[in-house]
Amino acid sequence: MNILKVLKKTVIDTQMYVSLMGTLFAVFFMKEQNTFRFPTVLLIFITYFSGYLYTKYQYTKHFFKILVVNAVAGIVCAFLIIHNHNEIRLLKWFIIVVLGLLYNSFFLDVYIRKIPLLKVFYVGLVWALVNCWLTLPEFSIPIFMISFFFITALVLPFDIRDMNSDTVKTFPMLIGVQNTKYIAYILVFISIIISTLYLELHYALSFFITSIITYILIYFSENKRDDAYFSFGVETCSALPFLFLVIMEYF
Repeated sequence: MNILKVLKKTVIDTQMYVSLMGTLFAVFFMKEQNTFRFPTVLLIFITYFSGYLYTKYQYTKHFFKILVVNAVAGIVCAFLIIHNHNEIRLLKWFIIVVLGLLYNSFFLDVYIRKIPLLKVFYVGLVWALVNCWLTLPEFSIPIFMISFFFITALVLPFDIRDMNSDTVKTFPMLIGVQNTKYIAYILVFISIIISTLYLELHYALSFFITSIITYILIYFSENKRDDAYFSFGVETCSALPFLFLVIMEYF
């Protein structure tokens, strides 16, 4: 139990885990599109990490420290892009960062997270843009759709977890837990169909196996479950396509 608490405090609560999961999800598509480059991977991780730190700690006593961390992260990201990519990649990255700020920022009177029902789709949008636009020379509609539907589905269990504490109307509050799960099932199924039609066979198979596990975790999502079930279990689903790909390629 102590080990789990330490892991939660040092890995999950620091936003490192969700940042790593998002990065590995992007790596999966980078490998499929043959665009894998380590500077891009580092860029994505730093962007996710600094963004989630800002979202979580902007209203706390650590706010100014987080601003400094984000400023340094922005400089590092700009350096990585300028020295490894081009000005178009820099513009793409900047737009995604701005979209992240619009999600939840203290200086905005109305931000995306305050708008009922929009949060799940917005998170899916931003993650999808990283996968289908930031890492590729041209916008990929299939990768966008796979990412958008899958990540939107993964956000819904978190709404189930937070339904008794959220101050904004969410799907579980309006239509109930079971109907929210049905929506998540449909979104995952759509992403499976698109991945089967578009991705190469072993990539599609990796995604299909991931989807089975995702279905199971969605099925058992309940408000009474421990936070670790969501922040570790459900969150891990976004990294599973890459992990299953590695298993199939090397074992």
